[in-house]
Amino acid sequence: MRSFDYHKYESFKWDNEILNYLVLIHECKGRQELFSRQKPVELKRLVEVAKVQSVESSNRIEGIVTTGSRLGQIVKEKTLPKSRSEKEIAGYRDVLNTIHERHAFIPVTGNIILQFHRDLMKYTESGLGGQYKITQNYIKETHADGSEFIRFVPAEPFETKPSIDAICEQYKEVTERYKVDPLLIIPVFIHDFLCIHPFNDGNGRMSRLLTLLLLYQNGYEVGKYISIEMHIEKTKESYYDSLQDSSLNWHTGEDNPISFIKYMLGVILACYRDFEERINFIGEATVVETTKNGKERAKRVKSSAYDIVKAAIDSRLGKFTKTEIVNVCPSISVKSVEACIRKLVEEGYLQKRGSKKDAFYFKSF
Repeated sequence: MRSFDYHKYESFKWDNEILNYLVLIHECKGRQELFSRQKPVELKRLVEVAKVQSVESSNRIEGIVTTGSRLGQIVKEKTLPKSRSEKEIAGYRDVLNTIHERHAFIPVTGNIILQFHRDLMKYTESGLGGQYKITQNYIKETHADGSEFIRFVPAEPFETKPSIDAICEQYKEVTERYKVDPLLIIPVFIHDFLCIHPFNDGNGRMSRLLTLLLLYQNGYEVGKYISIEMHIEKTKESYYDSLQDSSLNWHTGEDNPISFIKYMLGVILACYRDFEERINFIGEATVVETTKNGKERAKRVKSSAYDIVKAAIDSRLGKFTKTEIVNVCPSISVKSVEACIRKLVEEGYLQKRGSKKDAFYFKSF
């Protein structure tokens, strides 16, 4: 079994790209905390949207899908899962809710990881939930012609428990010493978790849930408001490439996780930028008014629903759907967004194509 030493990163020489990522993310984190105090009601709407997107995207990466309407009902616990896919979706929902509500009180240990996996798989009939793998698994890739090749051979079954216990202990020791930024150790931990591949099913989904847990515990809560899983799904080719680059020579302990660290920092920063863009659409604008003595002064006023929707549309490139605008306008209702879009179509500012679920819009030229 290979050994793990996270203390070496305390004296590691990080390049300028990584240092720039850290500076930008730390600045975003400070603004996130300010927004959380100033806009609690509006941010609650962002949380609801992000939950649905996170459950959908993390499962879809693994080929687990259902219809949009069924997905929304399952995430909101308004229906029971029927198919195998829906049962796996419901399991992800439950673990995600646990992390959202209790992350500050959950230690990072092998037993907790087993409990998460138990809950992830509890609606399925596999009987493998909460158990480490008992047979060797492989990370494979499928060619366009349907043929497969082995991309990586994970740790063997007998190595699994001691390896998971080791990375949990290393993570705990290093983060408690505060000598290296947690944003750098979290990807190292997740990378090692994926290389160990401790379960016969659910490793990718577990890695994304653990990413959220570790980020939340260190104050980086952007994943509550913007789906990190959705950003990973959008860039999954880069995700897999960075994992492969970082896993070279992993079994001998000579691997270099820099590629995966950079990828994850890029995803986190992109989520923060999306978050701030959506905050900008939460209902205030600056106007200049003239006082009685003839002087001008700036004043913050509440924007109308029409102005908010129009600003959100102006930030889009190309075509977009009603749902996309609803998701970036958390301060107003779905019906208000629909009414504003109809008005903009009537005014000729927007054009509509398709109908019902297939409808999309674009700005007139």
